[in-house]
Amino acid sequence: MKKILFFFSLVLCFALTDRAHAQRALSDMRGLEIRSGMVDGFHSKDKHNELGYYFGAAMTTYTRNANKWVFGAEFLHRYYPYKDGRLPLSQFTGEGGYYYKFLSDHSKTVFFSIGASALAGYETINWGEKLLYDGATIRNEDNFLYGGAITLEMEVYLADRIILLLSGRERALWGTSADKFHFQFGFGLKYIIN
Repeated sequence: MKKILFFFSLVLCFALTDRAHAQRALSDMRGLEIRSGMVDGFHSKDKHNELGYYFGAAMTTYTRNANKWVFGAEFLHRYYPYKDGRLPLSQFTGEGGYYYKFLSDHSKTVFFSIGASALAGYETINWGEKLLYDGATIRNEDNFLYGGAITLEMEVYLADRIILLLSGRERALWGTSADKFHFQFGFGLKYIIN
C-alpha cells in the first residue's frame, strides 16, 4: 500500500509541476493605475481645433470573482473651434465606481470588465478668461459637474504585478456649458501593491 501511495504521489508531483501561476485579481488586492488617452475621436490635422485628451490616476481594490472598486481623479482637456482659433475646455473630476468582470481566459492573463462610475468635479472654459483675442466675451461660467460614466476595460497581465489597461468610456456630465457626452479611449498601466 505504501508503494502505491508513493507512486501516486510521485506521479502527481510530476503532473502538477509543468507551470506555476501567480495568484491574480484576488479579493482585497490593491493596485495603483495611471491612464491616458484621446477624447471625442482620433487626433488628425483636420480635427486639430477639436483635439481632446485626458489623463488620470486611480486606486483599484479587487473583490470576489475579479470584480473591483475604482476610486480616482481625472483631467480632461478639449478644444472647441472658434473662428480661426480654438477655445479650451478643462474638466477636473473625481470618480467612484464598480467594475464587473464578465470574461477572462483560463490562465487569468486577460480580463474584460464593464463598469459604472459616479463622477463629480469642476469645469473651466478658456481658463476663466472671459475676454477673447477679437474682443468677444465668453458668457458661459465655470461650473460644478456631476454625472456618471460607463466603461469597457481590458486588463492584460504583463508580469505578476504589472497590468496593461485598454479602455473605452462614455461620460455623461450635467452642469457643463459644452457637450454633456464625451467618448474616451485610451490605455494605462496598473501596479499591484499587495
